[in-house]
Amino acid sequence: MTNNTTFPDVIAVVPAAGIGSRMQAEHPKQYLRIGQRTILEHSIHSLLAVPAVKQIIVAISPQDHWFPQLPLAQDPRIIVVTGGSERADSVLAGLQMAAGYHWVLVHDAARPCLHQDDLTRLLAITHHSKTGGILAAPVRDTMKRSEPGQPAIAHTVERNDLWHALTPQLFPLELLRSCLTRALQEGAIITDEASALEYCGYHPELVVGRSDNIKVTRPEDLALANFYLTELSNKESA
Repeated sequence: MTNNTTFPDVIAVVPAAGIGSRMQAEHPKQYLRIGQRTILEHSIHSLLAVPAVKQIIVAISPQDHWFPQLPLAQDPRIIVVTGGSERADSVLAGLQMAAGYHWVLVHDAARPCLHQDDLTRLLAITHHSKTGGILAAPVRDTMKRSEPGQPAIAHTVERNDLWHALTPQLFPLELLRSCLTRALQEGAIITDEASALEYCGYHPELVVGRSDNIKVTRPEDLALANFYLTELSNKESA
């Protein structure tokens, strides 16, 4: 495995302006706690654990009064910007504040179970890639497509060559900024950063990541993330 010290310095953007309505919680899901930390703190600390990550830009809602109360808010490596109504708007707001770095990581605020080995493998592509890439997990389940707007099966989707897109996603900063700006201006549907590059004709690399790098979206995900983080903590302290 390539040593962390051989990686170029990178900046990270964490879009955290969402409200997470599917969690049915009193405050945004990124501020729910797992152990002694919020989900957002777990997600950010997983990035800061790698020396190559020098700075993190967190995009929050204008109505967010939770982030300033976190110890992270006082960390000199953290910059806060005002995010937008959509993920892509928040990421672009973060990119506008990013300067002095060739590479940028984008990581979900509600993806707290990132393993350091996965992040190291992703950063390793900086040695050969000009386009960047994403962590992703091959699809293992049988995939079904429904009838349009109906809870009925239309057909089974061939799962060969299908991947679950994860984060972090890693790209040359100026390339991502350019592609994201163009895609938004032209009304493209952007669900993650890689889709902006795809829209502009690029083919980011797929880097195999662990399937336990889950995104906390629904209430049941919270217990699963707690289990994974407990297991990870036990292994690190063993």
